[in-house]
Amino acid sequence: MTNAKPTGDDLVTGSARCATPGETQALGAWFAARVPADAVLSLEGPLGAGKTQFVKGFVAARGHAGGVSSPTFTLVHEYGAVAHFDWYRLEAPGDVAALGWDDYLDGGGTLLVEWGDRFPEQLPAGAWRLRFAVDGEAREIAWGRVP
Repeated sequence: MTNAKPTGDDLVTGSARCATPGETQALGAWFAARVPADAVLSLEGPLGAGKTQFVKGFVAARGHAGGVSSPTFTLVHEYGAVAHFDWYRLEAPGDVAALGWDDYLDGGGTLLVEWGDRFPEQLPAGAWRLRFAVDGEAREIAWGRVP
């Protein structure tokens, strides 16, 4: 990351500017070291904004040594105690439930949800919402907690 550490109030609210995919992965690792094991993170922003790069860094920091891909067509990938969802192709809140969302919420693992802003009512209170934006080659990521 171009910042020595993300700016803001640590994990409550903050932001970071990532100049490369590696820096976006580093931000994911930074989050992985700080959020609890049962955290829910909604990753929001346009295609190509760095959401999957963030997930790569997050799951690597949580001990996953294998590859990470976008779950666009399979809708959910599991990496140990981390489940990686993609709600982009879902059409209704019932589609989220059909993925076993409630079971995942009760399961105690970390949930990373790309396109979580499609169904924000499905996010539990206290979840993190990370908003990814493209600024040329860089990525701007800002976050806050769901009330």
